[in-house]
Amino acid sequence: MSNRSLLSRIFVVTMALTLAVGAYAKNEVGRPSGGGSQIEWQVQVSGHERITLRVLSPSGDTYVKEFNSGKNPSFRILDLGGAAEDGSYNYELRVEQKISSDTKKKLAEARANSDDEAIKKIKKDAKIGPEVVQSGSFTISGNSIVSPDGTESDANDSVSAGSRGISTNARPGTPTTLDQVIPDDLIVQSSTCTGFDCVDGESFGFDTLRLKENNLRIHFEDTSTSAGFPANDWRFIANDSGSGGGNFMALEDSTAARNIVVAEAGAPSNALYVDSTGNIGFQQSAPSLDLHITTSDTPAMRYEQTNAGGFTAQTWDIGANEANFFVRDVTGGSRLSFRIRPGAPTSSIDISADGDVGVGTASPVKRLHVVDTSDTATTAAQVSIQGANGGTSGTNTAAIEFGSVTGGAGGAYKAMTRIAANSISPWDTTTTNQDAFMTFHTTNDGNQAERMRINANGRVGIATSNPAFQLVVGTSTSNGNGAHVTDGGVWTNGSSRTFKENIHELSADDAKAAVAALKPVTYKYKNESEPYVGFIAEEVPTIVAQEYDRRYLSPMDIVATLTKVVQEQQKTIDELSKKVDELSAQK
Repeated sequence: MSNRSLLSRIFVVTMALTLAVGAYAKNEVGRPSGGGSQIEWQVQVSGHERITLRVLSPSGDTYVKEFNSGKNPSFRILDLGGAAEDGSYNYELRVEQKISSDTKKKLAEARANSDDEAIKKIKKDAKIGPEVVQSGSFTISGNSIVSPDGTESDANDSVSAGSRGISTNARPGTPTTLDQVIPDDLIVQSSTCTGFDCVDGESFGFDTLRLKENNLRIHFEDTSTSAGFPANDWRFIANDSGSGGGNFMALEDSTAARNIVVAEAGAPSNALYVDSTGNIGFQQSAPSLDLHITTSDTPAMRYEQTNAGGFTAQTWDIGANEANFFVRDVTGGSRLSFRIRPGAPTSSIDISADGDVGVGTASPVKRLHVVDTSDTATTAAQVSIQGANGGTSGTNTAAIEFGSVTGGAGGAYKAMTRIAANSISPWDTTTTNQDAFMTFHTTNDGNQAERMRINANGRVGIATSNPAFQLVVGTSTSNGNGAHVTDGGVWTNGSSRTFKENIHELSADDAKAAVAALKPVTYKYKNESEPYVGFIAEEVPTIVAQEYDRRYLSPMDIVATLTKVVQEQQKTIDELSKKVDELSAQK
């Protein structure tokens, strides 16, 4: 076995025992110094607006403070109330660039218009680059901050490089030394370097293990052969081996020849960070919750479904910024189909366990329950449904529809009721909407039809779309007789010959018999106390009764019957008066 093979095996064992992931940036923002009651970062950057310091305690508490340009960020024991728990504290310094008010205004306008391309151009023109972030940790022990300036001495510093006995192996293709096999444990009490480019007198700094050559790999080769034992091989890969390849660190499933985890060179500080509580930060070294995403412009997550599984490709984004929390339909033209604005009250939308939806209430008791707790008339609870601006009648109509469908989702309406309005803004008091109206529709054998309309003047039409009075029932056509309530409040029936058929004169005998059979009574309705005089529908003669339901009466039927009797009585009176006159003349 060669020295290279032997050292590789040592590295494999050591890495398996001590591998840990760290994402600490160098002192790009500020160099820490101090100790005791305070730690301070000497700022190394310039031209910034402010620096935000975030500190995460061992128990998960977060401290955040901003420092304007010209001031060094600092953290004091007093910031924690004068007493701090012992342990390791993670910190993050995040630099906010100085951006002109004009640029901020342009960005705000582009955001309001959801114009991502304009935002990119504005940021490019203003030379707004990526954030500069520095993270690290410091320790508090005995209510005192341990100085970050200290160094730990190396017990083997006195051992000269030349005395380590490191030799240089040749490149492949040149004569090599024989493999060395050590049938026992190997203990190296100093740093170790392996690779063709390791040299005698290698300067290790704080490195304990170093791989040094143009192709760097660590291979975990499991030699298990017994049935039932895991035997998958794994490999750590640093950078592509071909010209023009990528710079990255990858964890490879060697058996499947597939990179499982890849971290590209140039990734921002703390691109992925797992703290001691298990919280995960993306570009965040002090994650406050289970998952914490931080960025200077619209932190978001993307859900992308490809068509490889036989489904239609679809991509959604879920993100947030100062304008809104949103769901974006990327495939459908990047429409923001769901948005929540900052400052929305608690339970703006609340769905209960049984599926009831509350708007402004956490305890909905109906399928849709709208509550407004404000006490002013201008903000009283209301539901507004608005059609699109412009367009022809019908295309800009707002409507509420109630119905059941057949054939499942997307099926035809079995029954449907529709309330619609053509007014773009029915509560707008500054704009004249002379043609504003509301309509009510139902279906009849699947055919939708307008049943009632309220026009801009407040007139109501039933079975007519053009009511000429306060209330109109039907029109002077086959679908009605135009009965209506006048503007003065008088009920008026349609009585034209054109509305009627099977017209026959009422006989005097029938009229007299009907009037003779009428039994006037006094009564009160069960749901009110007002006394009335009238008739009992079940007791009136058939000629003035309703054939379809003997519980109702038409006043006009009785009026007509009484009119016929009065006419006959008048004839009798006239005849008697004539005879009286004749008798008087004979005297």
